[in-house]
Amino acid sequence: MTSTLPVTTDSFVHVARPARGVDTTLLLLHGTGGDERDLLPLGEQLLPGAALLSPRGNVSERGMPRFFRRHAEGVLDQKDLALRTTELATWLPLALEAHALPTGRVIATGFSNGANIAASQLLRGLPGLHGAVLLSPMLPFEPDVPPALPGVRVFIGAGRNDPLVPVPQVERLAALLQSAGADVTVHWTAGGHGITPDEFEAARAWMAGWVD
Repeated sequence: MTSTLPVTTDSFVHVARPARGVDTTLLLLHGTGGDERDLLPLGEQLLPGAALLSPRGNVSERGMPRFFRRHAEGVLDQKDLALRTTELATWLPLALEAHALPTGRVIATGFSNGANIAASQLLRGLPGLHGAVLLSPMLPFEPDVPPALPGVRVFIGAGRNDPLVPVPQVERLAALLQSAGADVTVHWTAGGHGITPDEFEAARAWMAGWVD
């Protein structure tokens, strides 16, 4: 796998915390305006004892960190999305090795913009992820060539009243992942673009059922 961006372990400002008895790494991917510490509390509660690897997005939108550029709300810069997805996927194994984090089960856990770049990595068939928790994701793009995702597990949490992401987009994302061979669980809430308590509890139960 190659990238037009030079990638080293320092390519992302990040926080890494070692595993404490759970042979799993959660790759925590914040939403727009978040940073490398934003999802640490969520990761700690989602799977206690797992290693945490949390990078800060390298793109700034009016001073707000993001993982890739967009032209407007819901209109993604597809060239930058492809570039930044490859950058993140290339960086991931370097960071795991540098911090001696578990590599056998790496689960991306992202909210909004972070969920979208995780979905982009899966839809491109780039290696490194064994599963994902996608919270308030959109469909980042339609792949020309369907990826092969056998053995990959995905939890999607979405709100039926999300003003930013229409329900059919989430359904299309789930269908694409399923057609690629992934085991997909979709949890709907009556909420909007955010993480509700019942959504979090559903994701935690999904995670525990897999890891146990």
